[in-house]
Amino acid sequence: MDLLKILRSFEELLFEAMTWLYFYPRTMLRIVTRPLTAMAYSDREEGQPEDQRYDDALNPPVLLIITLVIANLIGWATHSPQPVGATPLAKTIFGSQQNLLMFRCLLFGLTPLVVTLTLLRKQGVAVSRRTLRRPFYAQCYLAAPTSLALSLGLSAVQRGGPAWTTAGLAVILAATAWLVLTEVRWLSRRLEISRRAATVTALGALARAACYMLLILVPAALL
Repeated sequence: MDLLKILRSFEELLFEAMTWLYFYPRTMLRIVTRPLTAMAYSDREEGQPEDQRYDDALNPPVLLIITLVIANLIGWATHSPQPVGATPLAKTIFGSQQNLLMFRCLLFGLTPLVVTLTLLRKQGVAVSRRTLRRPFYAQCYLAAPTSLALSLGLSAVQRGGPAWTTAGLAVILAATAWLVLTEVRWLSRRLEISRRAATVTALGALARAACYMLLILVPAALL
């Protein structure tokens, strides 16, 4: 009986992993080309029974985690160097793929959290796990392609040379512009405010998220 349970567990794991090969690029393409549609899809799916959610796409946090795993693998394959003069804490983080993945999940999960909290505050909605879940999941859809683009851009910059640096900075700027424009459109619709007001709100939220990232990165660089 135990053997059958183990085999069934492996069967489910294999099936789920194989579906990722199809649904991962499909979901990413949907997000990049139609981000607001993808976020609306996430909102609808969160209202479905748990066993029926995301039947034709990847769950947003799962998509983000897989994306960060891919970013880690790309960094490992391209032999991205550790930061120059790395501190003991930085060596602990960058010296282990598992630690680096957890660190990246923490960093790139901050933006979805901060933007979600901003939305709820503007709406006057009390913060709870229930109210956080739906907009946070939608924001994870935006974080996935953004984190991959930023990771690729930073890897290119670390390789050095004018061509790599220029290409890396171009990717970073394009990803940042895409994120800002999408956040402005999303906040404008959700809060029913003008694009100008949504721009101020979006830039403020993203700036706070960047500050929180620095608060995490600075101790890692000093300790």
